[in-house]
Amino acid sequence: MSDLFEQRPHAPLAELMRPRSLDEVVGQRDLLGPGKPLRLAFESRTPHSMILWGPPGVGKTTLARLMAEAFDAEFIALSAVFSGVKDIREAVSRAELTLAQSGRRTLLFVDEVHRFNKAQQDAFLPYVEQGLLTFVGATTENPSFEVNSALLSRAAVYVLKSLGEDELGELLERARARAFPELAFDDAAKRRLVALADGDARRLLNALEIVRTAAASAGRDRVDADFLQGALAGNLRRFDTGGDVFYDQISALHKSVRGSDPDASLYWLVRMLDGGADPLYLGRRIIRMASEDIGLADPRALQIALNAVETYERLGSPEGELALAEALVFMACAAKSNAVYLAYNAARKFVAGDGSREVPLHLRNAPTKLMQTLGHGRDYRYAHDEPEAYAAGENYFPEGMPPVSWYRPSGRGLEAQIAEKLAHLRELDGKRGKR
Repeated sequence: MSDLFEQRPHAPLAELMRPRSLDEVVGQRDLLGPGKPLRLAFESRTPHSMILWGPPGVGKTTLARLMAEAFDAEFIALSAVFSGVKDIREAVSRAELTLAQSGRRTLLFVDEVHRFNKAQQDAFLPYVEQGLLTFVGATTENPSFEVNSALLSRAAVYVLKSLGEDELGELLERARARAFPELAFDDAAKRRLVALADGDARRLLNALEIVRTAAASAGRDRVDADFLQGALAGNLRRFDTGGDVFYDQISALHKSVRGSDPDASLYWLVRMLDGGADPLYLGRRIIRMASEDIGLADPRALQIALNAVETYERLGSPEGELALAEALVFMACAAKSNAVYLAYNAARKFVAGDGSREVPLHLRNAPTKLMQTLGHGRDYRYAHDEPEAYAAGENYFPEGMPPVSWYRPSGRGLEAQIAEKLAHLRELDGKRGKR
């Protein structure tokens, strides 16, 4: 009887399907096709440091391993989640020993490199410059923000894309044929698997493994969409609440509202809710949209957005999500104006670069006799006592303030009426000699 501890563990399907050559890699044709940058790097057999930037499950680790084989280099892998400077030093010592004993160079692969702080990233620099290490970093975050400039300047950046539906379909068929040819999937089940994978090869293969186990337990040799839904207990859609994908989708949502497209606005809202985004975070963004992109063209938008968030807080999911959708559709259809947004930013910029001008005496409060004696509030004109409740020609800025005109109504929605009102008041000012 064989010892249990001598048996090799069952390799996950994702590991079993890991490409052994560049031609087996699914996707990334823009980088790996004939004459493309990474293909040329492999064919030249001249290693160089690089950053592989892309979402999870698109082959970053696989490409790093294949590079090490192509360049006949020692492969060392670190994860920035679990590693520190001590691990970096140990990797460097191992690289020095390899070079001394065999003359082989070392390819150091750092997964999630954006999680290293500046000091940890700086620790690589001397060894990259010496040529001891070929550095390959993998990141799901924008390296412009997450990788320090010194390291970034020494590495080429390659952008990897999520796998398309056809590419995931190809991978599904390849995995089924290699790992469990006895199991068949109908077209609806295949489409559902590809959709749930959401561009992530690892996610697809993990889902396939779950379904294979469920089918074996149920004694089935065919998987349809209903069985698939039952086997996969939750939604597998990818949603990273702190990464580039998250902010890209927020950007798409905001721009769809600004572009007055209610259907696209609903699509991005539902995509994010479906992926696990916090509805209250989305509600806060909807409030921001009401102030930034609609403003006084339709002041109801802000109140509707606030009411939607309050409704969600009372009802929760899924009932409260309808209120968020209602607010979003209203704002997509509403008149648009960023006039207040622009005016506010212009005023902030002016104040930040200006001195602290004194409040004019006639605008100062005068609650005491001393303040009245000093002239506080003297010659102030009470607008309600003036014709049309407007003190024509009055100045409310500090002395010496240059003329400004920050708020310029758009002429859309309610702001069209505001523009007419302000034009009339300026006309009254002109009659009193105010510029």
